Amino acid sequence: MRDGRDAPYSPGRRRLTTLLAGMGVAHTALPETLWGLSRQPVEVGDAQIAEAARLAGLEFTPEERALMLEGVRELRRQYARIREVPLGNDVPPALRFETLARPPGPVPSPPLRASRVDPGPVPGSLEELAFRPVTHLSELVRTRQVGALELTRMYLERLKRFDPLLHCVITLTEERALAQARRADDELAKGIYRGPLHGIPWGAKDLLATRGYRTTWGAKPFEGQVVDEDATVVRKLDEAGAVLVAKLSVGALAWGDVWFGAKTRNPWNPELGSSGSSAGPAAATAAGLVGFSVGSETWGSIVSPSVTCGATGLRPSFGRVSRHGAMALAWSMDKLGPICRSVEDCALVYDAIRGADGRDATVEDGRFDWDPGAEPRGLRVGVLASVFDTEPELPEDFDETARRSAVEQRQLDREALEVLRDLGAELEPIDLPDLPVSALSFILDAEAAAAFDDLTRSGRDDLLVRQVERAWPNAFRQARLIPAVEYIQANRVRTLLMREMERVMRDLDAFVGPALGDDLLLTNLTGHPAVVVPNGFRSSGLPGGMSFTGRLHGEAAALALARAYERAAGWNERHPERFRGGENASRVPPGLEDDQNAPSSRAKLPLAPPSRSPSRSAPPANR
Repeated sequence: MRDGRDAPYSPGRRRLTTLLAGMGVAHTALPETLWGLSRQPVEVGDAQIAEAARLAGLEFTPEERALMLEGVRELRRQYARIREVPLGNDVPPALRFETLARPPGPVPSPPLRASRVDPGPVPGSLEELAFRPVTHLSELVRTRQVGALELTRMYLERLKRFDPLLHCVITLTEERALAQARRADDELAKGIYRGPLHGIPWGAKDLLATRGYRTTWGAKPFEGQVVDEDATVVRKLDEAGAVLVAKLSVGALAWGDVWFGAKTRNPWNPELGSSGSSAGPAAATAAGLVGFSVGSETWGSIVSPSVTCGATGLRPSFGRVSRHGAMALAWSMDKLGPICRSVEDCALVYDAIRGADGRDATVEDGRFDWDPGAEPRGLRVGVLASVFDTEPELPEDFDETARRSAVEQRQLDREALEVLRDLGAELEPIDLPDLPVSALSFILDAEAAAAFDDLTRSGRDDLLVRQVERAWPNAFRQARLIPAVEYIQANRVRTLLMREMERVMRDLDAFVGPALGDDLLLTNLTGHPAVVVPNGFRSSGLPGGMSFTGRLHGEAAALALARAYERAAGWNERHPERFRGGENASRVPPGLEDDQNAPSSRAKLPLAPPSRSPSRSAPPANR
């Protein structure tokens, strides 16, 4: 014994020693240090972080530890909340361990039926087609009224002209695009038509690998990275006849709208950011610089920039679109999906990219019974009554402009409900599961820190532009202090969350809610699909948005409901005037000329829900 009060091999100490022996540190002074700390309520401080880092074989600078401090304290609070949830022995973690991908097979779905539209006569200036939806562009190309090469050149020219203002392009794929467009026209001349995306120019979020071009992930450490293959999504869109014109900006390593070159701007007000991390896809689509784009979402990165830029986005169910060739952020949460100018465009793109490829083990084939003429009458739609019937609760530090914006958005959401009622949808109030969802957010951080383990250990995280508390370098370091047990426990609570959501959705086709509501993290953890559409404009002139969340693998019903609302409301037909043309259209406003190394994309978003913690929660939709 070291003293008469505590035996060195008491049961609690023995468990600690056994644990540390497995780590190879049992015969150091660390067990006694940790045991002593565990016997008293110690507030985490710099010394504890330094000691824990050394246990993991890492060393952080005093400045790095200072940035981590409040976040680590918040992690402890999150652990406490998760421990309050009863977990029976029959609750497994929400993880599936697959070693083999399913081979692609026949998809048991009817052939996709696209709307037959009359796009009208070809305008005198081809640029007048820039904002047309894919359904219109597709018909013009199919009937050979407009050539794919003409369309491609028009969008390439607009990308070059407006990118100095928006900073939405990382790499133009001009040579590839022109070759694809020529092939599309040649095939049409021979009677070969690949479908509604044939000859349509599109942009890829620059975390999708594209053979022969950089795939930078928006991050300085990977600025020159070239992946010698095409991502499955890129390959599938090639096969559908689409024309890739640009690799569009992604917030560095899929957080925010700041990448190594600049901060991507909002087409409705270029003095503001576009939100992230699908910053470039949303900004370019809303500004009429591409026919459509593909983004990704882990926690809001399709939804948030779509709302901010006034675009329409689809976040598919987890496991419906292959992520092979895409940057991994959080393996159990990452999803790829389209950002477009109409709901039906999203359906057309989703149909082209969905399905197993034999490369991503999480992907399964499934039905997609899309009917562009479906009516919402008879659809059972849940409504988050506790949200719509109350005024938004806002943090004390929200200024008057942000408060007014949030109140106006709530009113737009209520007006959208009235449109749905008039359309005949059966609206019924629902409540979401009463579990500590916000406390589960460190699941994402733990997986992301593992995905970029080498970046942290090598010190190359110092190359990332943003070196602030709410940015990846600090989040990666904090995540090193998340115990494995707490990560597993959080995923077990996630299992309960999935079960509860299955119960909530059992008799519903979809539910509606604010696009940036508290259900955003929840539904990303449970893998549910969501469609976000514009639902009006606030007094600031910025667009608002509303979310239609479907059942698991229920994209068709959610899209049908969203499309019915879109057709009745018509907000998707409004576009930022600055990008319609004119000699001053692409002029960079004073003060934005030198936008390199923009300091932060994590400024308060007017539409953000209340902060969930003093250090971590920030606006929800940037990852």
